[in-house]
Amino acid sequence: MEEINLRDFFVYLKKYIVLFIVAIILAVGGTFIYNKNFKTPLYTASSSIVLYQGGDSSSTGSATLNEINVGQKLVSTYSELIKSEVILQKVVDELHLDMNYRDLAKQITVKTEDNTMLLGIEVKDADPERAALIANKVADIFTKETVSRFKIENINVWGVAKVPENPSNMSMSRDLVLAAMIAIFGVMALAFLIFYFDDTVKYSEDMADKIGLPMAGKIVKSDISRRTRTSTVKVANTSSDRTKTKDGIKIPTEIVVERHPKAAVSESIKSLRTNLQFTSVDQNLKTILMTSSTPGEGKSFVSANLAASFAQTDKKVLLVDCDLRRGRMHKIFDLSNINGLSNLLADNLSNVNKYIQKTPIKHLDVITRGTCPPNPSELLSSKKNKSLIEHLRRNYDIIIFDGTPCNGLTDSIIMSTLVDETLIVVGTGSTPRSALMATKDSLQKVNAKIAGIVPNRIARKAATYYTYYGDDDK
Repeated sequence: MEEINLRDFFVYLKKYIVLFIVAIILAVGGTFIYNKNFKTPLYTASSSIVLYQGGDSSSTGSATLNEINVGQKLVSTYSELIKSEVILQKVVDELHLDMNYRDLAKQITVKTEDNTMLLGIEVKDADPERAALIANKVADIFTKETVSRFKIENINVWGVAKVPENPSNMSMSRDLVLAAMIAIFGVMALAFLIFYFDDTVKYSEDMADKIGLPMAGKIVKSDISRRTRTSTVKVANTSSDRTKTKDGIKIPTEIVVERHPKAAVSESIKSLRTNLQFTSVDQNLKTILMTSSTPGEGKSFVSANLAASFAQTDKKVLLVDCDLRRGRMHKIFDLSNINGLSNLLADNLSNVNKYIQKTPIKHLDVITRGTCPPNPSELLSSKKNKSLIEHLRRNYDIIIFDGTPCNGLTDSIIMSTLVDETLIVVGTGSTPRSALMATKDSLQKVNAKIAGIVPNRIARKAATYYTYYGDDDK
């Protein structure tokens, strides 16, 4: 479980902005409708009783300190007696109320003021006149019963209840604000619980420190509209075309660095390329393995676009699909998969050229995965595969291997020992942190040279990403 970072949490809350809006609308709207159509207005009437010590003080109009102290001690006792069956049943009988004393007790609140001898009697009722009538009747009967039963004359009605003019429970503005606050904090509490128990890796500026690996680059979420991304270009340079081509050649849909070179997602891939070039100034970086922890993190998308990005610098680039199980480079580039890497490793390496396929992108070639073999790990760990990599190194400037996810598979672990650098693509918000840490440990155990992690699909605001040119589609 990751340590809770409040800054990360508030960034995470942006995912729930729609839920916040819906919850507030429902809460405020429901409260408004309930108050207008279903809530019964209640009126509050108040009377009060004062306690004092009788005797000479009654004639002089003043009370000694001792008398006041005695009166204060009686307040708590009398407040219970007011709501007793003896008092309230007489109120019901004398006013001919259509309720029993228990129901009446629910409408009555007895309040005491600290360090005073005052008892306040509040009555809530749907009828304002009846509320005042009950409050005065309770005070009157209690006073008489106390004098009659206990022969005590230290009690008297002090304040007479008046008929209230406005309901005491119909504060629309207060109820609407309260409903909105409950909705906001309710959604925040739900989001916090999900955030706390969510084991997925979340992007943050200190992500590299948390994972214990450098951040080689970060890929923002695609800023290209779905309509633009899925459109097919048949004729270049026409006013109806919303996508770009190079010299009338159809570019694969997923190769955004070619189709939309100024889009933010393309700029972030180029930044990854630049970072790799700078970190390898003192060494001849030629072979790069792209892997991930679990399927669906965007590894193949990043691999294909990174390869195309290197090709744009006039380097001779080869993209090898070494995911012999579920590789999809042939689908991305719309190539034949009859003869691929698995077939090549079962053939004579002198025939390697027949397995290399050209792409619509200048300087970029591809070897697809080929037929799915029964023993992918054995093929990749074979001497023939090592010889193949050495042969390819002599003929290409950059070779990018699109590997398998490391979760439960050894294919990429094997390949990581044969290449110059390994990159781990991380699907932010989808990759379990435990799976990523397991991938890191597996690669480090074989002394793989890990260039770093590549967080993928980062929200542009969260990544504070900036592109000088702007989006070419806007």
